[in-house]
Amino acid sequence: MRRGAWPGTHDACAVERTPAVFRRLWAQRAATNLLEKSHSRCFRLAPANFTPTRPGSDRRAHDALPPRSSSPCLARISFVATLPFEQARQVVIAQVGQAPLPPTEELPLEEAGWRVLAEPVVADRDYPPVARSIRDGYAVRSQDLPGRLRVVAELRAGQSYNRPVGPGEAVAIMTGAPVPEGADQVVMVEYTTQSGAEIITDRPPRPGEFINPQGSEARKGEVLLEPGVRLDYSRIALLAMVGKQRVKVYRRPLVAILPTGDEVVPVDVEPSPYQVRNSNAYSLATQVARQGGLPWVVGIAPDTYDATRQLLEQALQADLILLSGGVSMGKYDLVKDVLRDLGAELYFDHVLIQPGYPTVFGRVRGKFFFGLPGNPVSTMVTFKLFAQAALQTLEGERQLELPLLPARLTAPFRHQTGRTRFWPARLSADGTEVTPLRWQGSSDVVAVARANVFLVADADRQEWQAGETIRVLLK
Repeated sequence: MRRGAWPGTHDACAVERTPAVFRRLWAQRAATNLLEKSHSRCFRLAPANFTPTRPGSDRRAHDALPPRSSSPCLARISFVATLPFEQARQVVIAQVGQAPLPPTEELPLEEAGWRVLAEPVVADRDYPPVARSIRDGYAVRSQDLPGRLRVVAELRAGQSYNRPVGPGEAVAIMTGAPVPEGADQVVMVEYTTQSGAEIITDRPPRPGEFINPQGSEARKGEVLLEPGVRLDYSRIALLAMVGKQRVKVYRRPLVAILPTGDEVVPVDVEPSPYQVRNSNAYSLATQVARQGGLPWVVGIAPDTYDATRQLLEQALQADLILLSGGVSMGKYDLVKDVLRDLGAELYFDHVLIQPGYPTVFGRVRGKFFFGLPGNPVSTMVTFKLFAQAALQTLEGERQLELPLLPARLTAPFRHQTGRTRFWPARLSADGTEVTPLRWQGSSDVVAVARANVFLVADADRQEWQAGETIRVLLK
């Protein structure tokens, strides 16, 4: 927080101090540079019969790729617009949604949790198969109420009663037990008085009270789950209920993770003051696995064209490629150059968010890729906003959600307008209040590790007071 800020105010403006006019000039210059590069650099497209392979066949995949060549261009990348985050997310969903559905596999039910269903699930019988009591009490004929009734039997769940309930009779019944023939109401125990073998109740006649009719939950043959839903615990329970011992699901996508930069070193290396450990590979691998993908850390690409291209060609074996770093406008940010020479098509290369402005999304040789900014928090946020949706779609999931929940601020908050800002914060245990955390910018992993949500500060609003409502995004 900058000096001189309002007391108790979390000031996001302190992170970004470049005047708006200079940012506009920079954007115009960046656009000009990108246009000039796109009109001066050629690339080769992959041959029509090229088929990417899985890990373990690196040599064949590398040999299948066309070499760099000075031959005439087959296509060119043109400048793409900077998008608001909602629009950028929709572009991702629309583009990846055109891809074919992934292959399927069949798993035992006990291994299918959190996978994406690839077949419709149909009710094998009526649910419930018979009318059932939903309370402990007495099954009676409503026409006999109120009054004194003789208890003729007791019925527990899993049992049946083979004779109809007659006039003036009641059957003691437990929750879940089938309602005997002739009875059309259940009187709760609390509404009765026991008198020897009889009960007395002043409950009025209410046919159907505390009874689940046969087929009221589902009818035999009804489709209960459509393909494309993720199998959470409730859906696994439903599969067990209808007797699905094995279930067809979509194959998990393989996601290549490629951090870039000379400053990035392996986790087991003692870094010098100008180096950073490879945290992005681990955070992305965790996010990928959490969402159902198979993470594959290809390696660390140094700031040389040839090394970056070689590792990126290897990553083309995956279903989705996540590049971290190398997508800004610096002299050694080479990823865009390599992608351009490999024939990439860009759908966007900047998004009006903070952190994560220089986020790239495109397609190269039939594979979708994201160029995520290299600062760790930028990488985390942009995966959550964009790459996660692509991964879900490639896994066959059809209902993509990004819940932004309302919460009351416990302190004032302000930021510089123009971009939607995602700020680390703590949501209260009951989910009603949110407190912004002290944060030093997109390299500050410590603050994000302490947070459980991100504040979502709208691009067109500068200030919020304590007690006002703001949206939050769960980590």
